[in-house]
Amino acid sequence: MNNYSYEALYKFTKDLLLKIGCPETDAETASKVLLSADLRGVDSHGVARLSGYIRLWEKGRINPKPNLKVTYETPSTAVVDGDSGLGLVVAPYAMQVAIEKAKNVGTGWVSVKNSNHYGIAGYHAMMALDQDMIGISLTNASPLVSPTFSKERMLGTNPISVAIPASEQPPFVADMATTTAANGKLEILQRKDLDAPLGWVQDATGTPTTDANGVKKGGSLLPLGGDREHGSHKGYILGSIVDILSAVLSGANYGPWAPPFVAFLEPDPNPVGEGLGHFFGAMRVDAFRPAEEFKAHMDNWITRFRKAEPAPGFDKVLIPGDPERELEAERKVSGIPLIKAVEDDLMELGEKFGIKLDN
Repeated sequence: MNNYSYEALYKFTKDLLLKIGCPETDAETASKVLLSADLRGVDSHGVARLSGYIRLWEKGRINPKPNLKVTYETPSTAVVDGDSGLGLVVAPYAMQVAIEKAKNVGTGWVSVKNSNHYGIAGYHAMMALDQDMIGISLTNASPLVSPTFSKERMLGTNPISVAIPASEQPPFVADMATTTAANGKLEILQRKDLDAPLGWVQDATGTPTTDANGVKKGGSLLPLGGDREHGSHKGYILGSIVDILSAVLSGANYGPWAPPFVAFLEPDPNPVGEGLGHFFGAMRVDAFRPAEEFKAHMDNWITRFRKAEPAPGFDKVLIPGDPERELEAERKVSGIPLIKAVEDDLMELGEKFGIKLDN
């Protein structure tokens, strides 16, 4: 495993996106979103996904020069048409629309259709923090998840992210899949030839399995909880809410009609909407109480939870966002580690497009 600097990976990613026809500003935005995942330790959603986006572009499923536009709006809401663009570009545009609406009327809510995979949910939610706003980011995804009591793939991993500002303390940043594990984590196990923990996957018959390739063999991911006895119905409900707000509300494809991220699978020939869907929210803190007062109490909330007495075998209690923030600080200095399979993937892309990857 070799480490690469943020700057080297950013330049490689940007140059590659320029090669497929992305405008300069879009290539810069997409590279920042993608690399934010690697910096924060969400390796499954960073440069490991780059070849997947390129394959979608080669299949004509990603428009490198989308005409992003608001197709419907009220003072506090909007629908954005992503014009089949990179979700890495569409999502920041839509979140900015939500932020601008919140500036004007207190809150902003934006649903998106006709988009693609948007990277890590947390990046978009965190855009609100600098404005003393609470940010919310949701997306539906490739149908790889079976509802509780089913063996059919109906939902995506459908993540939820909420970012909340504080004052002296780092912000509270929740970023989670509504499955027991994100599909990207399964892909990492596959590359390392390791088994998956029980409760992550079921096989094609609906039987729990530890085979990390279970989904590739016709199985499915399991909702958060893993099984009914451990609350998988709650994960199923959460994933459903994300699907409805992201896609049913916007006019995107929902449930089993959501287009797959992998290019070798074709989208459903009878779609119920346009592309993938996202949902974003921005709430001005001072629409509820003075921002400094709220942030002081967030500091108090975070501090008290940090001081909660750890259970035996644990050193400390974490606040959502702590592990990612600590990894980001470390990786900015020591570089971003890439496993050999991802490194080889990037080298192959570099050869194909005439771009050199330095470390």
